[in-house]
Amino acid sequence: MPRENALVRVVTLVRYRFFLYAGLLPYLLGAAWAYAVAREFDPTVFWSGFGGVVLSVIGVEAFNEYFDARMGTDRIFNPDDIPPIAQAVFWIGCIAFAAALAVGIYLSFRIGWPILVFALLGGAAAIFYEAPPIRWSYRGLGELMIALSYGPWMVLGSLYLHTRGFSWAAFAASFVPACFIMALAVVNAIPDFHQDRLVGKLNLVVRVGRENAVYLYLALAGAGLAVIVMGVIARAFPPVSLVALVAGVPVAASARCALRNFSAPRQFLPAMRSMVVAYIVVTGLFTAAIFAQSFG
Repeated sequence: MPRENALVRVVTLVRYRFFLYAGLLPYLLGAAWAYAVAREFDPTVFWSGFGGVVLSVIGVEAFNEYFDARMGTDRIFNPDDIPPIAQAVFWIGCIAFAAALAVGIYLSFRIGWPILVFALLGGAAAIFYEAPPIRWSYRGLGELMIALSYGPWMVLGSLYLHTRGFSWAAFAASFVPACFIMALAVVNAIPDFHQDRLVGKLNLVVRVGRENAVYLYLALAGAGLAVIVMGVIARAFPPVSLVALVAGVPVAASARCALRNFSAPRQFLPAMRSMVVAYIVVTGLFTAAIFAQSFG
């Protein structure tokens, strides 16, 4: 496959798989918390960190596609339908991660060493999600790494960029995207149950089975919504945050589809799409509610 085609495919996959939004929304949540609650915001470091997140997401997608192809995960049942992954995809991932690390080093010199810690933690989770020798996703830890990366590490790292400090309330807020992104990681693996099991990818779906995985991802989504309610009761979040509970509507739609079709991959797709919508709605509205505090 020509190198330019490999680059186009990676860019397309980044858009299609939605992880760009997955990374940017928690980053915006941390920035909104800094601006609205701590009354601190630095545009320069915001856009620098924004670029680092985008680069990291490109690296994640490139590495996931490359190492999945090397293990043959996506080619077991349809080997002729998927074009081979070029070596260029691997190098695109390496360049993206190297550039993201450079951004992290720059920000650590400007803001403080904790930024580099967040960058290294996120990098270790992202690079070794599929890549050897660790392969988090093959050890049943991939979903947890995703939750930590797009939850506490992303939100608190973004907050620290502006405030040079942390907050227990912001830590609690980070569990909203963490629970939902972990739910997404579980639901996305349900249609790939047989492929993953055959290549030895012992993720949570393979470990607990498809039907139990449905209950698991719905429980995770419910936990994310419960965090909002408990945060409002504890006065850690503004009451307007309850608007994010509207995400329960697409979660319920996903549940109806998933419980009927967990063993039929094609019929299961609407359940996955509904959870994508739920994640965007809950994280987007929750971030907007936090930001709204800045207007009194």
